[in-house]
Amino acid sequence: MAEVIEVLVDGGKASAGPPLGPALGPMGLNIGQVVKDINDKTKAFVGMKVPVKLEIDPKTKEYQITIGTPPA
Repeated sequence: MAEVIEVLVDGGKASAGPPLGPALGPMGLNIGQVVKDINDKTKAFVGMKVPVKLEIDPKTKEYQITIGTPPA
């Protein structure tokens, strides 16, 4: 069963610090790669808070990133 993490990040400026780092650390993922992927997907939303949903398979360490609509 997939683990789901939902966070609000600055568009194109996610970092390994809170809230992502502490949430991803126990998952055993390459946090740097996850942050890079999130920033690539949110770079069009620079200056906005963007909801991001991560679905992680704890066995394979594969993950899927879903970008939500920034709140108005």
